Amino acid sequence: MTLKRCHRKIIAIVSVMFICSVSSVALANDILQSPADFVNQSFGGQAPAPQVLWLTPERQAEIQKIIGRKLGVLRMRYWGRDNKTVWILDEIGKVRPITTGIVVQADKIEQLKVLIYRESHGWEVQHDFFTKQFYGQRLTSRQQLSEKVDGISGATLSVNALRRQARLALFLHGHTPYGRK
Repeated sequence: MTLKRCHRKIIAIVSVMFICSVSSVALANDILQSPADFVNQSFGGQAPAPQVLWLTPERQAEIQKIIGRKLGVLRMRYWGRDNKTVWILDEIGKVRPITTGIVVQADKIEQLKVLIYRESHGWEVQHDFFTKQFYGQRLTSRQQLSEKVDGISGATLSVNALRRQARLALFLHGHTPYGRK
């Protein structure tokens, strides 16, 4: 094999590797629904104005127990009416955030939907067969989900991220005027 042919092969291999890496990044940013559309849909097309829940030091300490890290914000934005709140939350799966919309009504999860999935693995968590496991879940006195959520082989980190988001949304809902007193 001549040096020129060897260079061509190397260039071809590097080019294919580059195209594959760019493709996997592009595929790993699935926008399934915009957060604004989710909020609007959750309130029958008439979303209320956003509200803010201030995170006191006590709340921040509880949040750190729930998600295993400091949240790093002083307030959380949400939408609420009657006994319903809607939360748009981001949580890291393996290396990138997963954006999820969560509807909490009467202190239980009414809907959980992956809105933007940015990871290269674990995308199965965006399907209804998985997210429906969260419907009806409540937060126990130990800040755990009331029912077991089955995992997905190969998507453990994404599954855990959604579990944390569900627990966080239920906790936050409980500290709004719409949650339990």
